[in-house]
Order: sequence, then structure tokens, then C-alpha cells
Amino acid sequence: MKSRKGLVLLTVVLFGALFFAFRYTSSGYTDVVVSQRQRLLSAVGSLLESQHYSPKNINNDFSKKLFQKYLDDLDGDKSFFLQSDINALKKHELTLDDEIKGAEIKFAPEAGLIYEKRLNAVGVLYKEILSKPFDFSVDETAMLDSDKLGYAANEAEQKDRWRKLLKYYTLERFVELQEQREQNKGKKDFEVKTDEELEKEAREKVLKAMTKRFDRIKNTIKEEQRFNTYINSVTSLMDPHTDYFAPVEKRSFDEQMSGRFYGIGAQLTEDDYGVKIASIQPGGAAFKSGELSVNDVILKVAQGAAEPVDVAGYATEDVVKLIRGNKGTEVRLTVKKSDGLIKTIILQRDEIVLDETFARSAVVNEGKEKIGYIWLPEFYADYERENGNRCSEDVAKEIIKLKKENINGLVIDLRNNGGGSLYEVIQMVGLFINQGPVVQVRDRDGKANVYGDQRPGTLYDGPLAVLVNELSASASEIFAGAIQDYRRGVVIGSTSTYGKGTVQKTVPFGKVVDFNSGRTDMGAVKLTFQMFYRINGGSTQLKGIEPDIVLPDSYEYLKIREKDVPHALPWDQIEKATYLTWHKDYGHDQVIQAENERVKENSSLNLLKDNLIWLSKLNEEPASLNLDKYKSLQKRIRSTVSQNNTLLRLKEEMNIVPAVSDQDKFFNNPDKNKGERYQAWLRALKTDMHIGETVKVLTGLSSEFTKATAAVK
Repeated sequence: MKSRKGLVLLTVVLFGALFFAFRYTSSGYTDVVVSQRQRLLSAVGSLLESQHYSPKNINNDFSKKLFQKYLDDLDGDKSFFLQSDINALKKHELTLDDEIKGAEIKFAPEAGLIYEKRLNAVGVLYKEILSKPFDFSVDETAMLDSDKLGYAANEAEQKDRWRKLLKYYTLERFVELQEQREQNKGKKDFEVKTDEELEKEAREKVLKAMTKRFDRIKNTIKEEQRFNTYINSVTSLMDPHTDYFAPVEKRSFDEQMSGRFYGIGAQLTEDDYGVKIASIQPGGAAFKSGELSVNDVILKVAQGAAEPVDVAGYATEDVVKLIRGNKGTEVRLTVKKSDGLIKTIILQRDEIVLDETFARSAVVNEGKEKIGYIWLPEFYADYERENGNRCSEDVAKEIIKLKKENINGLVIDLRNNGGGSLYEVIQMVGLFINQGPVVQVRDRDGKANVYGDQRPGTLYDGPLAVLVNELSASASEIFAGAIQDYRRGVVIGSTSTYGKGTVQKTVPFGKVVDFNSGRTDMGAVKLTFQMFYRINGGSTQLKGIEPDIVLPDSYEYLKIREKDVPHALPWDQIEKATYLTWHKDYGHDQVIQAENERVKENSSLNLLKDNLIWLSKLNEEPASLNLDKYKSLQKRIRSTVSQNNTLLRLKEEMNIVPAVSDQDKFFNNPDKNKGERYQAWLRALKTDMHIGETVKVLTGLSSEFTKATAAVK
């Protein structure tokens, strides 16, 4: 989680002083007094030991773990390295702590050379394998879970693994092509192909996909990127949320937090011809230039007058990172127009506001009741600008809109919200409580501070529900936990949220290159330096928030929570803070009990739960490469997934509309594509089972509150 902006200038100066000029070759460091990368690695190690919340000793044990962690990060599928390669690198297993503390860096460059060698070899191997037909009548399997595999003992075993993997990919496409043939038989102009022809076409599709994958690896995961991965291997051994951001990654992180970036105002897409322009935003640099058009294929990207980068083989996200940059800087795109003309277009980066990632709302008409709904994708905060978007302020604006609609209850949807600003979540809880603590934060020395809402009064004091799932993390868990501890509302969702209870800050390295943002030429470390706790004293670390009402969802049984991640910090608790629970009774306990009993007896939800358990276990089993067995399993999987999709959708659409003040944004948006996306979002809400169940809970709370109020009168 990112704390409020205010990085100490002294930190920049101290770490910035560590870097010097260098010369580095693919075989190692030569002719340098002090290597820049060595200094960076040592500085990161020093930072981790001196400032991390719970640092691990950088010793031989740490070195052994780092040895395996980097190999996993480099080749997680165990697709490239052989066991003999690992044996050859074993001499470095106990020396990596020495490298972090100043010894010459040898392991990462040597591992990189072997990786490139194996990458090139497999690049030839997969083409050879795909040049021959597969026999799908053979009864054999492929283990797709790399955690259950060791490194291949030799090249023959590696070849057989790749053969099975490519056969599986081809089998998938072969069956798809067979199904298309069955669906289109008898249709005019449809060519009916034999199984032999379809098998060949399937292999060709896999060949194209694999070539694209290998081109991307070769073009984007070069020596510099591998070294950044190595530093991230070091940081992640402390905990999963301590990361190193290279300069371009730091910029992306800042953009995500603020919801703003500097670019050309165009959306990109990807097809067989490469990365191309999908749409152009009115008012942006691309729009103003009048030179870029939809479907222009991007061939090269240059930073000003610098040497352009050929983006053949790049994925969309790789090209986006090259096009975005700092305020007012120049980017040059070499594009191929629809008529074949190749042209270089010079653009100056303008500010782009990602308002589609900001809070938005709608009104659910449920009988005589009106329920407000607010979707918050993350706890964003733009502290670089005085008037930058802050999620607490944006949510407040949405609440004001909804209050004008005379709502009887409010849903805050934090599903898939991975967190964000600690300061903003405190401010947001304050919209619903009348002063009081929100979260406790403890530092590495064991000192705990309580942070809370200092403002008297509330913006909204009616019935409230918070919708979460297993991907609701960090700030989302602070919010849901505080609402639950105050008994201010009802938390609804999967059995527990993600379970991230750590707080991060960014520490920059090197010289400042953009004074608007404070970004530096050597990136930054996002460092875990505190733990946060609920006001009831319990940590959300590993355990997350357990909802008052549990509803199954598609991700429930997948191993994607903090407790499933290596090197996660343990759970603990501290003393409870002093606070008073919410003073208004909305029939909280009665409604929760009634809903939980209804869910328990709901045969559809129980069936959904059983289906999800079965599907999650499939990931652990070897995949059949036999056509008949594959088809049989796929038939059952599709039937189950289809059934799940039906169970997760309401049979009848809810009546959901935008607030009156948002009508133009949805239906008369000057950016037609954006307006269509808003309307698609609205349509998706109407059949969302989780929203439907939450609305029922809120109508129950509203009804109970009305009864209680009438009784008092």
C-alpha cells in the first residue's frame, strides 16, 4: 500500500550519490571502478536490512533462497533450463549474499547467458516439433503444473516435454476447428476440411502463437530486464509486496495510482499484423495532430530524436510503455497506414485522465426501494497535482448524486480492488462514521499509532453494504474491516478477502529526471515498512476480512490469496483501539442471520460451490492428450462453466439506471467509444448475482430500520 506522498529528499540524495558511469557486457562487468548495477544491488540490500518492517538476514541461507527464486522468476515453467545448467550454476548458490554486499556480480550474468543459449535452442526445437503431425489417438498426458516438475534431466527429456506441451496446444485448437466445422456444415462458402487438414491448420496456429511469444521474449526480456528481475528476486524474498521498479515501471505505478498519465490519447490493440491504433480520444495529442488514424500499424517508437525502437513482436503493453512518458516530452511513431504508406509522426505527450478507472455510480430500483451502487476499482490518489483526483472526494461526489435520487441504501463494491492510498481509505471511512479510529499502524520497532477520522458528522448515515471478494486487498480490507468493526454496515462476499496487511512506501534511487513527479533515473523500491491492524486489534495479514454473509464466486477456490504466496509475513494482533460502535440499529444481526440461513439452504448456490471445488482441482491433474478423453473432459468442463455462469447471473435483469446528472456521460458522451463502454458496464450490473443478493440485504436493512423508527415514534 502506498502512503501519502512526501518522500524524504535526503533519501534521494544519499542513494543518488551511489551511482557512477560504467561499461557492461553480456559476459560480465569489465573496466569499471564501481559498477552502477553493483551499487544499485548493494544499495537495495542495505535498504532492505535497515528499513524493511521484518528484514531477513542477508546470509548464506538467504543466498540459497535467492538462487532458486531468480531461476524460478527467469524460467518459472522449467521450460528452458536443464538440470545440468542448474548444477553448473550451483557454485554461486552460497555467494549471492556476498554479491549483494559488494562482491563482483557473477551469477546473474552467467545465468543470463545460459538462458539465452537455451532460449535459442528451444526456438529451433518448437519449430521442428510443429513441423510433423500429432497422433491424438495415443493415450498419454502432459503435466502443465510446473510446481510438480523438476528441471529436465537432459535435452531428450526437454524435447519430450515440449512435444507434449505443443501437442496439448494443438489439440485445443484442433478440437475448436472440428467444432467450427460441425457448426458450419452446409453453409454457403464454408470449406469443409478433413481432420488431417484441420490438424495441420491447428499446428500452424500454434506455430504462429509460439513465434510471437518467442519474439516478444527476445525483443523485450533482454539483459537489462533480466537484471531488474534479479533485483526483484532479492526484494521479494523479504515479502511479496517489496518490489523494485525500474524507471519505466515506476512511471506505470504512479500512473495507476493517480489515474493520469502523459501520452498521445489513443487506445491500442493487437492482431496478426502487430500493434495498431484501435481508437483515438477526442482532444488528445493524436486527435489534434490529425495524422494518426484507426488501424494504423505501429512499426517503431522513438523518444524524441533518439534511435527508434522496432516494436515487431512486442505486445500491446510493451508498446504502451514506450509511448507514454514525462510531461511535455516528444514521442515519434513510425506507422504503416492502411494504404501501405509508411510515415513518421511527431507528437508531444499531453495529460490523459483515466476517468474510467475512477469511482462511478448507478441507482438500483427494487420495488419501492432505491438502492445506490458505487463501484470503486482502487483507492487512487493523485498527490502530484493540487486538483488531482482522490477516491474519497470522488466517492463523496457520487454519494451526493445518489442522495438526490432519494436512495434507501448504499452498496460500495470493492470486488477486485487491490488497494491503494492509506490516507484515502481513512478519509473514505470518515464519510460513514462520526469521528473515530479507522486503522492502527505499527512500525518495525513495535510502535503502534492509531489513525482515524477527525471530522464531525457523516455524509451518509443510511443502510450500508460493502461487497468484496478474494481479490479485495489492502486498503479495501481496511475499509471493510472498519465498517464491520463499527457495525456500520454489512460486509458481503467470498469466505475471506485477499489478506494483505502490510504498508509500503517508495524509496527512489539515482538522479531526479522529472521534477513534476520526482521520478529518478534508477527507479525506486516499494518497501514494506509498516503493518496495519483493524481497530479491533487483529491484523488482516493472511486472514483477510471474513464477510458477515458469504456468497461463492468464480475465484473462491483458486490459490490466489496472500496465504498462498511464498515469503508472506505472518499474522499477529495488537491491542484493541478505543471506539464506539454505530449508534443506529438497522436490524443488523437479524438481517445477517436471515440471509445466511437463506444462502445455506439455497440449492443453486450450493451447486455453484460444488462446481467451483471440482474445477479448481482440475488444475492439479495431468492433461490428457488423447482426443476422446480430452473431448469428454472438455464437454463436462464446458457444461459446468456454463452452469456456473447461469448461476452467477440473475434470471431477471434488475432495473439499474445512472443518476440523472450522469445521463449525458452514459448516453451522450462526446467520446462515443467511452460512452459505449459505460453502457456496457451498466448492462453487466443488471444480471450480477452478487449485486442482486446485496440489494436484497439492503432492502431488508431498510425495512427493519423503518420498523424500528416507527416503533420509537
